[in-house]
Amino acid sequence: MGTPDFSVPTLTALTAHGHKIVACYTQPPRPAGRRGLELTKSPVHRQAEALGIPVRTPKSLKSEEEQALFRELDADAAVVVAYGLLLPEAVLNGTRLGCYNGHASLLPRWRGGAPIQRAIMAGDAETGMMIMKMDKGLDTGDIALEDRIAIGPDMTAGELHDALAQRGADLMVRAMSTLERGSLTLMTQPEEGVLYASKIDKAETRVDWSRPATDVHNHIRGLSPFPGAWCEMQFGGKWERVKLLRSRLGDASVGEAGTLAISGISMSVACGDGAVELVTLQKAGGRTLNAADFLRGASIDGVR
Repeated sequence: MGTPDFSVPTLTALTAHGHKIVACYTQPPRPAGRRGLELTKSPVHRQAEALGIPVRTPKSLKSEEEQALFRELDADAAVVVAYGLLLPEAVLNGTRLGCYNGHASLLPRWRGGAPIQRAIMAGDAETGMMIMKMDKGLDTGDIALEDRIAIGPDMTAGELHDALAQRGADLMVRAMSTLERGSLTLMTQPEEGVLYASKIDKAETRVDWSRPATDVHNHIRGLSPFPGAWCEMQFGGKWERVKLLRSRLGDASVGEAGTLAISGISMSVACGDGAVELVTLQKAGGRTLNAADFLRGASIDGVR
């Protein structure tokens, strides 16, 4: 049970290690393309079809009919990775051994829907993958296995996403093999240290230059590549939106917060404390460019 690219390595790994996948649940095809007229299957949907696995795409699992169809699969266990639908109690109890979730944080820190982004935005030095036996709470189930990973000082959410997706696949294979042998042990989550990783709201993606440089840097890399932190830059008297995809901490402050300093092929912006060097940028509708290419032929009058 999964939907985005993050879930695909787990599906592939379980199949490669000989587990029989009786069905794959994923979100229904969504409108895509410029006009939103084409229905696009999820990455998990496409991979399941390539592997010859039956695919189910219910909009909800709340109906008795859907819950009965799930039970009729007679599955030993359900594996859940970024599925995106609430699992009712009837589904949680609808297999012989339970539902097991691959979650991208060190629980109970960062329960919820955006643990990768929130860990980076908070400046965490490490995170990880955890395999949890699901219960009716939000990421509150008992922990089976964990794998920790360091978060580099300039690592983006996209880079961490890819690393954790593979770690999660390997960990889930271990969990299911151990479960099959009847030797999977579970540990209750600690009651202390609970934090919730709420989904990213578009309203919080704009960069606030009055914050310390460390916070601004974490904000930029935590939202890269999607949805992307942004600011406005003035080109020839016209303000345009620019997405900031990679940054690093500058050497020192370059003036009041929001002051832009350009030196050769590099550019920095002063923050409330310190400065951030902008490394990779993208104008709305434009190509992703490094700072040198972005500055070539451009006259930037200000940043806000």
